[in-house]
Amino acid sequence: MAAQDTIKSTERTPLLFHSGNTASSSSLSLSSSDASGDVPDAGSVVPCGDLLPDEEAQISSKQETPTAAIAASIGHIVCVLLIGTFIANADSSLLFATHTIIASEFDALHDSSWLLTSFALAQAVTLPLYGKLSDIYGRKSLLLLAYGLFGSGCLFVGIGSSMPELIVGRVISGLGASGMTTLVSILIMDLVPLRDVATWRSWMNIVATTGRSIGGPLGGWLADSVGWRWSFLVQVPFAGVSIILVWLVLPTRIHHHVDEDVKASKFARIDFLGASLMTLSILSLLLPLEIGGDRIPWSDHRIALLFAAALTFGFLFLAVEGWFAKEPIIPLSVVRHKEVLLSSLIMMCQVGAQVGLMFAVPLYFQITAKTSSTVAGAHLVPAVVGNAIGGLISGAVIKRTGRYKALTLGATGVASLAYLLLILRWHGNTNWLESLYIFPGGFGSGIANSTLFISIQAALDPQYTATAASTLYLASSIGMLGGMAGVSAVLRQSLRVNLDARLSEMGFGDAKKVKVRLLRSLALDFSADSNADH
Repeated sequence: MAAQDTIKSTERTPLLFHSGNTASSSSLSLSSSDASGDVPDAGSVVPCGDLLPDEEAQISSKQETPTAAIAASIGHIVCVLLIGTFIANADSSLLFATHTIIASEFDALHDSSWLLTSFALAQAVTLPLYGKLSDIYGRKSLLLLAYGLFGSGCLFVGIGSSMPELIVGRVISGLGASGMTTLVSILIMDLVPLRDVATWRSWMNIVATTGRSIGGPLGGWLADSVGWRWSFLVQVPFAGVSIILVWLVLPTRIHHHVDEDVKASKFARIDFLGASLMTLSILSLLLPLEIGGDRIPWSDHRIALLFAAALTFGFLFLAVEGWFAKEPIIPLSVVRHKEVLLSSLIMMCQVGAQVGLMFAVPLYFQITAKTSSTVAGAHLVPAVVGNAIGGLISGAVIKRTGRYKALTLGATGVASLAYLLLILRWHGNTNWLESLYIFPGGFGSGIANSTLFISIQAALDPQYTATAASTLYLASSIGMLGGMAGVSAVLRQSLRVNLDARLSEMGFGDAKKVKVRLLRSLALDFSADSNADH
């Protein structure tokens, strides 16, 4: 034992240990406590921080190579799960091209953005809840609930007769979509060794990116050909088929009827106060990011009040989780963990920068090269391809070496180089070779998406797998909304300053300046919406 304590733990240690521990039982993982929702036996969980003897010896003595039958079974399960990932991400971008058309039908054009905002906010606030609830009620039950909510929301939107009904339907769809994406990563963690997770998640990332890329053009085509309602109604059968496939393919230990006492004990484990405070905190943070600069100016006192409310509810949430909650949604030990904090911060920055890039690049080429929306959106293809390649390469490297920290550092460096090149070189007249500068941005983002997920899973006790995954997804959602809001604010302010200077040179008065600024702002909004689906 003394000799063991002298061995230094490295970043590879948890991957090597979990690799062995999980691989030997990968075929039964979802029949164990992780799938049923039972808390793992403390005696069977070895904290990641425990020091292990020789790493290669651990692989040789503990790791068992899954049989071809087990690997095929896992592949079938993951393929079923990826169906939900695809339709959830396609739905998230479906309205980019059609929300103004839908709102115009109800004479509510000014409220069209709420069709997007309601979905995004509902998705964000429920991301952390799915992790804990899946620990209590089981992954399969929560995934079926997520599919049911998503399909019901799509049906509600498809038959809705007013804007409020459509917005409610989008909220319901968002509640389901968050589970359809979060639980897939959690289930992959349950199914495969930690060392293989990055590889499987890279394919999940490709499917998600494909769904987001197809959603906008598909929604526009359906709206032009058969009507916008069918872009939602057509998703209902897919959700129904997915429910059947998940029920048939996804294994679970609990098939029998659960008596009322067990139900009551599980219901009592839910931290309702913490969940309410966390939801209010997230909503207060994300709502001003969605409406600031669009529906109300950033200088409005309501923006400051919402951010102050976010801080207040956030502190109350941490107090409840630390001192009152019997089973916290997000334990303070997870929140305070260095790897979780750093990984979440990096994820927010990476996603924010990448989303900002996706928002600004099409506008840049439309303005400087006078290209159409389709051609401008095509300039994002290198970033999308880079994202997919980065995810696949990082998965292969982690599986082969068990190392991920150097990849994370390299990903942030490569992505930063891409954004620096854009700042220094993109000043109009950008040729096709320089347009490829966005490739490293997508490449770095693809690597980071894999390595950051592995980083927090390797650092925490396995019982916090679901909580850690949900936390990282929440960080990604905050980064996405923050990136959109930041880029939009910068574009609007830059437009206003430059436009005022040009109008003053041309001798326009203040009244005419206001009219020109309004028209230009509307044109900017239209261009952004038409390109957001790319």
